[in-house]
Amino acid sequence: MHWDVKFVQPLEEYQIYVELENSRKGIFDMKPYLHRGVFQELRDVHYFNQVGILFGAVTWPNEQDIAPETLLAEMVQADT
Repeated sequence: MHWDVKFVQPLEEYQIYVELENSRKGIFDMKPYLHRGVFQELRDVHYFNQVGILFGAVTWPNEQDIAPETLLAEMVQADT
């Protein structure tokens, strides 16, 4: 799909850099989510840095993920 993530990289301050199949690139800030339910585990920076891609979605080993709609709506576009 056009919103599938093809690259993800953890950044400082609990942010991730993502590149989508439709050539969009951006920074997504996870800080607003770190005190909610399953996302609390991401406060451990070593765990946070295990971010990956599964079936085109941003995910972590214990099945936390970011909905594509949320990613698209909230990421700040990056030029590089």
